[in-house]
Amino acid sequence: MSQAGTRVPHAPGGKFKDQFMNDQQRPDVKMPDPVELSKSMARIAGRSQRLVTEFLRRQTNGGPSMGHADPLNLGRTFLEMTARMMADPAKLMQAQMNLWQDYLKLWQSTTRRMMGHEAEPVIEPAKDDRRFKHEAWSENQLFDFIKQSYLLTARWMQSTVRDVDGLDDKTAKKVDFYTRQFVDAMAPSNFVMTNPEVLKATMESGGENLVKGLENLLKDLERGKGRLSISMTDIEAFKVGQNIAVTRGQVIYQNDLMQLLQYEPTTETVAKRPLLVLPPWINKYYILDLRPTNSFIKWAVEQGHTVFVASWVNPDETLARKTFEDYMVEGPLAALDAIEEATGEREVNVVGYCLGGTLLAATLAWMAARKDSRIKSATFLATMVDFTEPGELGVFIDEEQLTALEEKMEKRGYLEGHEMATTFNMLRANDLIWSFVVNNYLLGKDPFPFDLLYWNADSTRMPAEMHSFYLRKMYQENLLVKSGGITLKGVPLDLRKITTPAYILSTKEDHIAPWRSAYAATQLYKGPKKYVLSASGHIAGVVNPPSANKYCHWVSDELPPQPEQWLAGAQQHPGSWWADWQRWVAEFAGGQVKARKPGDGKLKPIEPAPGSYVQMMAR
Repeated sequence: MSQAGTRVPHAPGGKFKDQFMNDQQRPDVKMPDPVELSKSMARIAGRSQRLVTEFLRRQTNGGPSMGHADPLNLGRTFLEMTARMMADPAKLMQAQMNLWQDYLKLWQSTTRRMMGHEAEPVIEPAKDDRRFKHEAWSENQLFDFIKQSYLLTARWMQSTVRDVDGLDDKTAKKVDFYTRQFVDAMAPSNFVMTNPEVLKATMESGGENLVKGLENLLKDLERGKGRLSISMTDIEAFKVGQNIAVTRGQVIYQNDLMQLLQYEPTTETVAKRPLLVLPPWINKYYILDLRPTNSFIKWAVEQGHTVFVASWVNPDETLARKTFEDYMVEGPLAALDAIEEATGEREVNVVGYCLGGTLLAATLAWMAARKDSRIKSATFLATMVDFTEPGELGVFIDEEQLTALEEKMEKRGYLEGHEMATTFNMLRANDLIWSFVVNNYLLGKDPFPFDLLYWNADSTRMPAEMHSFYLRKMYQENLLVKSGGITLKGVPLDLRKITTPAYILSTKEDHIAPWRSAYAATQLYKGPKKYVLSASGHIAGVVNPPSANKYCHWVSDELPPQPEQWLAGAQQHPGSWWADWQRWVAEFAGGQVKARKPGDGKLKPIEPAPGSYVQMMAR
């Protein structure tokens, strides 16, 4: 930045020159208070020293080590990509020429704007790219040039690595994914001197935003005990059971892996068949019970269901040997027995979400082999059972990475919750990592209280034995889709033996269970099936109450072999899928009975919902 009283020479655009006038000419520029600044820096220095001391202590006392030098196996991946690229120098030269031509166009466009003429941008951000929403990115010639040069370079880098011939599909996807991670990290919006919004805040506050941002950074490092744990929301603004997960109910059964919650009815009569919800244990169940306005559980109770929900434990090292089979036995099978004791009903309708849906499919195949027909309808929410195309999560699945992960889990007995969360956040790095870096550390703002992000940060661990089985047998080997590929409790599973009526919901922008992969289930199950596609993603597309009047959904009675064929013939409907599901599941209600309250049957309440298991925090 220029010295006080000096304009930046040849700065294009009046607005840009105004931003860099001296403080006598610009009354909104604030000079730092040297006394306050020195106090802040002394406070930060003291906290930094304690943080470094704690970090070193943890390392010398046998804290977590780096393990494999390259646990993601990136070195060999990019070495192979580089060798393939250099084998075709003509193609590489053409790519360089294309980039140079793009830069010439950008120089010409910028020059026209500097001379006061209109000029069309050479490249523009995607419509959903929120990094460049500040008006200065378009109105100021310099920042517009920075933005466009970055976008051109990013496009060139990603297209170049995508066009490398000879790479196998898995390696190509891995190169593409990590190239995008690098491109996203290098965005000019992530740096003080190339982000106009941050520069403006710095001048207006006299640098207080950067001091506050440094304090926020230290706070996150302290919270993560030396590991950067980015705050996505105000974690003090929410408390489970007080302002989220507040639907009234009781814990009526528990074992090592789950508490079974039964909710208080709000209607005089209810469906004869209870409704069991199996959430994923990668996250906590209250994604389906955030607030009264967006709680699927509360809404289902209001539709006249006797709702039971599995609230999974947050496991520690004592549960390291728990298997996927244990989750079936102590999860849905135990819940079915408990529901019968609580209500006298053997037959139920079941909803499985994400990994809970995968477990539901495995359980249905196990029950089908044993002629057990207690589950009368099955609803699968954002669920994969065929892992042929697992989306970008597949880049984390290869032998080197799995071996490194298993060694780490073997030492602890579980996968740390934050490690799983980091993997998911990388799939949407601009939204779930870099936007918070800018907001918290560069702008010095506190994160906004947001219930969904609080839930996202309330991470859960995964038992070592179960998680290794899940990653290897399903993601790596895709054995669940193969007849007899997986055996649970002595029974070889075959998804094609499932004849239970199924409602299969996917979400169009799902980055965890891609909808085209989830659609494959329609070709596996042999009972009556209905497939519905919701707009938005893995969470927002599912947690979408009708009252919000957001996101559409697509429905079609035809189930052709290919998902694209299905979408071409599907009819779009406005709003939530919840009402469509209720009409469907009502066919399996089994009639109406007087509303049941927790404790009416043989099982007496243990403690009020949400129970104690959900309140075990990994952090």
